[in-house]
Amino acid sequence: MGFKCGIVGLPNVGKSTLFNALTETQAAQAANYPFCTIEPNVGQVGVPDPRLDKLAEIASSQKIIPTQLSFVDIAGLVRGASKGEGLGNQFLGNIREVDAIVHVLRCFENDDIQHVDNRVDPISDAETVEIELMLSDLESLEKRVPAAQKRATTGGDKEAKIVASVLGQALELLREGKPARLTEPKDEDEARVFAQAQLLTAKPVLYVCNVEEESAATGNAFSEKVFAKAKAEGATAVIVSAAIEADLVGMDAEERTEFLGELGLKETGLARIIRAGYELLGLLTFFTVGPKEARAWTVHKGAKGPQAAGAIHTDFERGYIRAETIAYDDYVTLGGESAAREAGKLRQEGKDYVVKDGDVLHFKFNV
Repeated sequence: MGFKCGIVGLPNVGKSTLFNALTETQAAQAANYPFCTIEPNVGQVGVPDPRLDKLAEIASSQKIIPTQLSFVDIAGLVRGASKGEGLGNQFLGNIREVDAIVHVLRCFENDDIQHVDNRVDPISDAETVEIELMLSDLESLEKRVPAAQKRATTGGDKEAKIVASVLGQALELLREGKPARLTEPKDEDEARVFAQAQLLTAKPVLYVCNVEEESAATGNAFSEKVFAKAKAEGATAVIVSAAIEADLVGMDAEERTEFLGELGLKETGLARIIRAGYELLGLLTFFTVGPKEARAWTVHKGAKGPQAAGAIHTDFERGYIRAETIAYDDYVTLGGESAAREAGKLRQEGKDYVVKDGDVLHFKFNV
């Protein structure tokens, strides 16, 4: 399982340039005018993981298949989107379909690139988007919560009581100017109802500070403000130069390493975004390794053996018996599956086993 991140922000902050660089395509048109992106562009990206290359080397795997991450380049938002201004309704609908929001903020000065408000202020830009998302959620809940409260009171509707409780909490947060993601469901039923509501401000947010090349390694005064905002919200922020990422497209591994080193960088912006995104969504990677292929898979932290098996195929989950499990460090240190088995490091794990990041798994199933 991969995950889908929607790249959002005001017009002309570098969303499409970043999308093109991250996906190493020219699928998203990048131009200096608002609403350049209308229909969302979607790009699949292989998640870089040096562990996978090491496993493939040990197992002499013929193919290496990384896990996949989807980026969605969504049209720029303007004030009034919640009321249909600009491409508002389409913009909000596109956000509803993603797992997390990658919020690109302009953190650079450049007189040649127009800003929709004719000034550079990433905090104000962030608030513009947040307010529109909150207004959309507020409008939705102000209709739904009173109706649920009425059904719960007059008809004793159990489901309505759950809706009124958890979404009522979200409504109060929104009225206080706070995002719905701060809602705290008290049990599994409330968590289910909250997730089903698909509130825009319930989605986790990663702030991406798009800086000029000179600030890519250290950041600047603009990015410092964004990091302070993220810290206050318990959110995450990363520094990226979309211009540098664009320059990296087409370079081989050696050229990239040399180019990044000259700029004082150890890794690409893509790697930083992926790592932050994994942490944001609570994801982990496990591996399947053999002579034909070495492959990475993604599941949520806390996933058990059958759920991990289901990431490969639903039949594996339905007929799950056990998983032969080797920790990544043991696999590498001992030099492969056979040596790990002989050393007693290959474990037979049942249905209650909680998968760990880096596990090398081989599933036994019967359908």
